[in-house]
Amino acid sequence: MQNEPTSSLVGEEYEVEVGPVAHGGHCIARTAENQVLFVRHTLPGEKIIAKVTDGDTDSRFLRADAVRILEPSKDRVEAPCPYAGPGMCGGCDWQHAKPGAQRRLKGEVIAEQLQRLAGLTPEEAGWDGTVMPADGDKLPAGEVPAWRTRVQYAIDADGRAGLRKHRSHDVQPIDHCLIAAPGVSELGVEKREWPQIAAVEAITATGSNDRQVILTPKPGGRLPLVELDKPVSVLRVDEKDGGVHRVHGRAFVRERADDRTYRVGSGGFWQVHPQAANTLVRAVMQGLLPRKNDTALDLYCGVGLFAGAIGQRLGEKGAVLGIESGKRAVEDARHNLKDLDRVRIEHGKVDQVLPRTGITECDLIVLDPPRAGAGKQVVKHLSGLGARKIAYVACDPAALARDLAYFREGGYRVRTLRAFDLFPMTSHVECVAILEPAEKGR
Repeated sequence: MQNEPTSSLVGEEYEVEVGPVAHGGHCIARTAENQVLFVRHTLPGEKIIAKVTDGDTDSRFLRADAVRILEPSKDRVEAPCPYAGPGMCGGCDWQHAKPGAQRRLKGEVIAEQLQRLAGLTPEEAGWDGTVMPADGDKLPAGEVPAWRTRVQYAIDADGRAGLRKHRSHDVQPIDHCLIAAPGVSELGVEKREWPQIAAVEAITATGSNDRQVILTPKPGGRLPLVELDKPVSVLRVDEKDGGVHRVHGRAFVRERADDRTYRVGSGGFWQVHPQAANTLVRAVMQGLLPRKNDTALDLYCGVGLFAGAIGQRLGEKGAVLGIESGKRAVEDARHNLKDLDRVRIEHGKVDQVLPRTGITECDLIVLDPPRAGAGKQVVKHLSGLGARKIAYVACDPAALARDLAYFREGGYRVRTLRAFDLFPMTSHVECVAILEPAEKGR
């Protein structure tokens, strides 16, 4: 007997009752045929009409947008941004939810990931279940914190600046991004045309008045004369090697955290929320409580944020080793921490460099891995170093939960976990977990 041919369900509409929130900015619902729907632009408990955006009759699940709200949640608000909604900008996930509801939804996602991937309840993780807003972000419903200090604009075929649509290369032209920090908005990127340019990244520093744009030309495209509304440095992405090169102005911006200034070059990584660096340093230092003569590791150290914070708190016999794979970030970290004689930065991937260091023990570890997490082999190595405390900074709760399970196999347990809403209006959330050897007990 022949199988029924697969047919696309894109465009099909279903009346559904919405279930719980899921990781990734959507909620779960089921069709009458019991097929799973991952639905954006809705909230748990709503009755909606969901329109399929991706999937067919054989798909394990379908993706959909809520195109009509039949019974709204009490947490629903009118989206403040005119570009938020089905088929439009994919940058924000929760414009339609009250700020407190957004944080609650993120907390539910963290709890679900911890339980499913690490077998941990919030109580077992030392977490009270709350997601804390950053200083200044607790605003009334309908108001949006302008927090995003780095905005990656895509340029459409007509040279207009916009933002990508969800899971698409299509561009939604905009005249203003509500979550962009004032220093980004003041540049006026959206006001001008960008012929022969594929992307414009706009950066405003929080520790100085430095502003920067990084231009990615289309293949064979020429750079325009950049005249924006505020003084700005210009960099370009090289078509051949993908490197970032200075056109004019500074090749870096100056950021500030924990009473130190950090140089961040060529669009290198720095926390996007203005309060994030200080918030995370505070949480990590409160968790680790460095002592004068400690030895410490700062893994995936970027431009040296945590290495600098720990290094400032150690005495003459203490020492910090940072490891970072980005060549420019290593140069910046060495520059930023040159006054701290007991801090050393090594270039390379953590899983390759760490075994070569010959380090067999240390007192403290902080790791801030990329979104995929540290992984089993790195965690296994770290678990064998006998650290008194480990601080794990995570931008993805699923990766965090997987790595916490690996740490448990290595003899470590979570002592405390804190969650911070450093990405308002989106589904992203930052966590800081403090681990210690399991035999220490409660």
